Amino acid sequence: MILRHITVDSSEPYELARFWSEVTGWPLSDEDLPDDDEVLLAAPEPVPSLLFIRVPEAKTVKNRLHIDWMPDERTRDEEVERLTALGAKLYEDHRAADGLGWVTMQDPEGNEFCVERSAAERDG
Repeated sequence: MILRHITVDSSEPYELARFWSEVTGWPLSDEDLPDDDEVLLAAPEPVPSLLFIRVPEAKTVKNRLHIDWMPDERTRDEEVERLTALGAKLYEDHRAADGLGWVTMQDPEGNEFCVERSAAERDG
């Protein structure tokens, strides 16, 4: 099997997809409109795309599954600052004094995701 999409429940799929488009640089599908119940964020091959689907209920508990991101153009800390400016919130800070660790953040609808150290930081 091939992992095609990672699907995210959302109260406002188009708006949440726009946020993640800013985060990733991946484009929204040309077919998706602001009132659509499903909005696709097309990832570059072979990465699975993100699919946002409207659901009636709000998020109430911690996600059972989340995505870990590794910056490719910035350091972990620079990426956390950039994501905060885009509307993400710091949820749990697991950074250590020696530079190791990660940051757990939440997107505008409260879905958790982690930001790890970049490859350059891991090799350094």
